[in-house]
Amino acid sequence: MTALIVGHFVLAACARPLVRWLGARAFLVLALPPAATTCWAFTQWDTAASGSSADWSWAWMPAYDVSVSLRLDALAELMVLLASGVGTLVLLYCASYFKDTTPGPAGFAGNLLAFAGAMLALVLSDDLISLYVFWELTTVFSYLLIGYDSEQRHSRRSALQALTVTTLGGLAMLIGFLIVGREAGTYRVSGILADPPPATTALEVAVLLILCGALSKSAVWPFSLWLPNAMAAPTPVSAYLHAAAMVKAGVYLVARLAPAFADVPGWRPVVMVLGAATMLLGGWRALRLHDLKIVLAYGTVSQLGFLVLLAGVGNRDAALAAAAMILAHALFKAPLFLVTGIIDHAAGTRDLRKLSGVGRALPHVCAVAVLAAASMAALPPLLGFAAKEAAFEALLHGDTAERWALGITVAGSALTVAYTARFVWGGFLRKPGVADTPVHRVGPAFLAAPAVLVACGLVLGPGVGWTDRLLSAYADAFPAPAHPYHLALWHGWGTALLLSAVATAGGAVLFAARDRVARFSRRIAWPTADGVFGRLLLGLERLSLQATGFVQRGSLSVYLATTLLVMLAGQLSVLIADRPWHGASAPRLWDVPLQGAIAALTCAAALLCLTVRRRMKAVVLAGLTGYGTALLFVVQGGPDLALTQFCVETVSMIVFVLVLRRMPVHFQESVSTWRRAVRIPVALAAAATLGVVVWVAAAARTASPAGAAMVEETADHGLKDVVATILVDLRAWDTMGESAVLAAAAIGVTSLIYLHRRAEGTAAPSEVRGRTAWSVTAEPLTGVPRGDEGAPERDWLAAGGTLAPEHRSVVFEVVARLLFHPILVLSVYLLFCAENMPGGGFVGGLVAGLALITRYLAGGRFELAEAAPLQPGLFTGLGLFLSTGVALFGLWDGTVLHAWTYHGHLPLIGDFEFGTPVIFDCGVYLLVLGVVLDIVRALGAKIDRQIERAAAEKAAARRAGPEPGEAAP
Repeated sequence: MTALIVGHFVLAACARPLVRWLGARAFLVLALPPAATTCWAFTQWDTAASGSSADWSWAWMPAYDVSVSLRLDALAELMVLLASGVGTLVLLYCASYFKDTTPGPAGFAGNLLAFAGAMLALVLSDDLISLYVFWELTTVFSYLLIGYDSEQRHSRRSALQALTVTTLGGLAMLIGFLIVGREAGTYRVSGILADPPPATTALEVAVLLILCGALSKSAVWPFSLWLPNAMAAPTPVSAYLHAAAMVKAGVYLVARLAPAFADVPGWRPVVMVLGAATMLLGGWRALRLHDLKIVLAYGTVSQLGFLVLLAGVGNRDAALAAAAMILAHALFKAPLFLVTGIIDHAAGTRDLRKLSGVGRALPHVCAVAVLAAASMAALPPLLGFAAKEAAFEALLHGDTAERWALGITVAGSALTVAYTARFVWGGFLRKPGVADTPVHRVGPAFLAAPAVLVACGLVLGPGVGWTDRLLSAYADAFPAPAHPYHLALWHGWGTALLLSAVATAGGAVLFAARDRVARFSRRIAWPTADGVFGRLLLGLERLSLQATGFVQRGSLSVYLATTLLVMLAGQLSVLIADRPWHGASAPRLWDVPLQGAIAALTCAAALLCLTVRRRMKAVVLAGLTGYGTALLFVVQGGPDLALTQFCVETVSMIVFVLVLRRMPVHFQESVSTWRRAVRIPVALAAAATLGVVVWVAAAARTASPAGAAMVEETADHGLKDVVATILVDLRAWDTMGESAVLAAAAIGVTSLIYLHRRAEGTAAPSEVRGRTAWSVTAEPLTGVPRGDEGAPERDWLAAGGTLAPEHRSVVFEVVARLLFHPILVLSVYLLFCAENMPGGGFVGGLVAGLALITRYLAGGRFELAEAAPLQPGLFTGLGLFLSTGVALFGLWDGTVLHAWTYHGHLPLIGDFEFGTPVIFDCGVYLLVLGVVLDIVRALGAKIDRQIERAAAEKAAARRAGPEPGEAAP
C-alpha cells in the first residue's frame, strides 16, 4: 500500500520532464501508478469481501498515539477501485484532451496524479490525524487543478472559493477529530468503530464538527456553492474530482463513521435534512441552466445530497444502497463529464441553446452519453436503476423520518430524470430553428475512457449481484435486520418499482414543460449562494480595511506603545490576581560588582539613545547596549553566548549603517512634550514589569534544573561544550525551526528590496572598470593621480579599479585582503571546534559573513561579487537541505534527528570521531552565511545601484543644462 501511494507522488514529481520529453503522451506513463493500484485492489477483492482487512501501520507520534495506519476493508476497497480506476481512465483521456502545444500541461499532470495519490491515502487511512493530513492534501491539489487557467479571473476566484470553503470545513473537522480521539482514547478509526465512545456533550459537538468537514467537502447545502464554480477547471478535473474522487471524500467519511456515530443525537437530523434539501435544490437549479457542464454540476450536487442522506441514515440496508449508489454515480457521472469535454472540443461550445444535431454527427459519442444518462435517470437494466431500487426499498421500511426522506427522494429522482432528459436533448438532439452545429470527428482514443465506464455500468446492472458480497461486507457493520436486502436487478413487482415509475413519469412531465418550469424557477429564485459569498467577502474586505486604517496609522511609536500597553495589561492583571512573588527568594542585584558596573553602563547607553538627534549616534549607542549584554555573558561565564552576541551585534550595526545611507542624517519626527511625558512612563513601566516577570518566573521553579542532566549527557558522549551540544543534538528541533524562520525572514526582507532579479553575479571586467557608488558620489579631485599614473604595480582588491582615489584607503584594502582568508579559516575552526570549545555553526557563519562584509566595505559591490561569486540562495538552500537531511536520516533508526557517530583512525591525525550533529551544524553554518550575504547584497549592493543611478541622472542633468554664460530660456 505504501509503495503504491509513494509511487503516485514520485511519478508526479517527474511529470514536468516527462511532459517536456513526451508531450501529451506523458499522460499514458502517468497513468501507470493508478493502473497498478487498480490491479492490486482487484487482487484484494476476496479478502475485503470476506470481511477481513489488510493492515499496515507506522508509529508517527507514539507519545500521542498518532500513527500512519493504512487499512483496506470493504468500503476502502470500493473507494480505491473508484479513485484509481477512474483516475487511470481520466489520465488516458487527458492524452487526447490536451495537445502538445497546450500551455501548462506539465503542472496539471503532476497535480492530477498527486491528487490521485492523496485520495488513495485518504481512503486507506486508519488514523484520524493522518486522514486529516491527506484530506487537506486533496484540498490543496484541487485548488491547483481548479485554478489551472490562472490567467482567467474566474478560474482564480473559483479555486480560491473552493479552497476557502473546504479548508474551513476541514479545520472544524480536525477539532472534531481531536475531541473524538480524546473521548475514545485512540485515533485509530478501526478502534473507534469497534468500541465507540459513549455519547456525551463533547462527542455530540465533535460529531457536528466532523460533519461540517464532510458536508463542505461533498458540497452539501449550505456548502454547495463552490462545486458549480469549480467547473472552471478542465473537463478531466470535473470528471475525476467532482464525480469520482474529491466530492466522494465527504460521503466516504460519513459512511465510514456512521456505524459508530449514527445514533449520536444530531447526526441523523443533520445528514437527512441537509442531504434531502441539497437533493431538491440542486436538481431544481439544474432545470434552468444552459451550460451542459453546469447542468451536470448541479446534478452532481443533487446526487451528493442523496448519497449523504443514504450513508448517514444508519441502518444496514441504507448503507448497502449508499455503497451501490456511490459505485453507480461514479460510473455514470464521470463519463457524462468526459463526453461534455468531447462535445466542447468537437463543437466549440457547451451551450445547449446553440447545440443541435450533434447526435447525428457523433453517433458513438451520443450512444455513450445516452447509456450514462439512462443510468443516472435510474432506467433498467443499468446499475443506476438497481442502486435506486435498493435506496427506495431501504427507506420504505424505515421509521417515520426515513419515510419522509423517501418522499423527498422520489421528488428528487423526478428532478434527476428531468435534467437528465434536458442534458441529452440539449447536447445531441435537433432543435427547431437552430442550424446543425458543425463538429469535427472524434478519435476512438478520445472516446475510450467514457465508453469503458459506461460499459461497466451496463454490465453491472444485470450483474449487480457480483458486487453484493463486497458491499454487504461493509453494510454488515450495522445491526442486521430480520430480512436483509441483497442487491439484484429485479426484485419483482413492488412498491419500490412503483416509486421508480412515479419518479420517471414525474421527470418526463417536468421535461415536457421545461420552458414553463425554467421561467417559474427564475421567478421564484433566491439570491445565489455564490452572490451571497461574494458579498460576504466584500463586506469582510471592507471591514478589514477599516480596521487596518484605524489601527495601522503608520507610526512605529504608536505600534510599539500599543504592544507594550497590551503586554502591561495582561501581565499586571496576572501579577495582581495571583501575587506570585509570595514565597519567592529575593532577587540579587549582582553576583560580582563588575556585573553592576557593566549593567549601569549599558543602561546609560540605552538612555542616551533618547537624547541624540543623529541616526548614526543612535545606532552606535544601541550597539553599545548589545556589546554590554555580551560583556555580562562574559562575566557570568557564558563564552558561547558572548561570542554569538558580539557577532550578531557587529553584523547588525553594519546593516544599520548600510541602511542609513538612504535615510536622513537627523531624526525627522518631532515629539511634543506631552507625548514624551506619556512615552517615558510606558517604557519604564514595561521594563519594570518585564523585570518582575523574569524574576518571578525564575523563582517559581519547583523541579530540578535540567542543566545538570544536560551536562551529564554531554559528558557521556565525550564532549565538553554543553551549549553547542544542546543546539545541534539535544534541542536540534528548535534549531532547525529557528533556521527555517531565519531563512524565511531574510528572503522576505531582501525580496522587498529586489523588485526584479535577486542575482548579483560576477562582475564583468568592463563593468568593474566602470563608475560605481564608490566613485560617483563626489566630483573628481584635481591633482590626484588617476589611471596608471602613480598607481601601484598591483591592486590589493579584485575590483580596486572601480574606486575613486579620494575614497580609497590603501591600508584598509591591504588589511581586508590579508585578513579575509584568516577570518574564513577562523570561521571553519569555530564550526568544527564547537564540541569542546566555544563556537558552532551559527557563530562560524556570522564570522564568515563578516569576512565578506569586510571585502565589501573595502571595495564595494563588485568586490563582494568577486569574493562571493555564488548566489546567496545556494548557501541558504544547501544549509536547509543538510539540516533537514540529517533530521530525516534519523528515521533510519526510527527517530527524527537521531544522532549517529563514526569513530575512526587516520595516520598522523590519530583517532577521530565524526557525527551527524556536525553535518547538522554545517547546514546551520551555510544557512547563516547565505542569510548574511543575501542581506549585504540587498542593503549594500542594491542601494549602491540606487546611488549610482541617482548620481548618473544628476550628472546627465548637469550636462544637459545651459552652458556657462548662456541665458536660460
